[in-house]
Amino acid sequence: MTTPRDLLIVAMDVEGTRDVGPGDLSLALAGAELIELLKTPTIRLDAGRIVPGHLPLPADPLLVEAAAVLMMDEPYELVGDWLWRRGDSLAEAYMAAFEADGLVVRQGSRPFRGGQRVLVDSPLRRGAMERWESGEPVLRSLAESLGIQHGGAEPSEIDDYAVAMVLGAVNDALLELEGERQKRGIEQAAFDNVWRGF
Repeated sequence: MTTPRDLLIVAMDVEGTRDVGPGDLSLALAGAELIELLKTPTIRLDAGRIVPGHLPLPADPLLVEAAAVLMMDEPYELVGDWLWRRGDSLAEAYMAAFEADGLVVRQGSRPFRGGQRVLVDSPLRRGAMERWESGEPVLRSLAESLGIQHGGAEPSEIDDYAVAMVLGAVNDALLELEGERQKRGIEQAAFDNVWRGF
């Protein structure tokens, strides 16, 4: 099991305080990938930059793909830059992998329409939900950054500095994305008002 896959399952299975958009989920998944690569350890962080290692790659194909697109030359890539670059449409890539592995099925589909993808019962799903229900702090922090509240006791502190740095960068990126959405909404409203005036 990996944190990105567990996070996608939680995002699909647990009712959040708001709908999780694909952009938000993609950024959080990119952060979850970094955390997994830190655990391998395929990478390490140095002054907020992702330094590739030389140890064996993880088994998960999407994590292998993530490792393959790391910046291999100095000054290396900042964590925040990685989230934006790797997080481009990453939620859809994970959903496609889930579908290919039979972890989701489409319901209510019609000819030439996709239908809604829903999780099937699987050991992966059960394991992710056990991890979620136990309040594991990394998964919980990522999910709560997406507005999915746990409701249990306060989580234990994350004592791994690199993991905490990635989680902070995910929160910053999500705030930046929300700020950009609000800015575009204001600009669109102003544009609409100008046209109404004619």
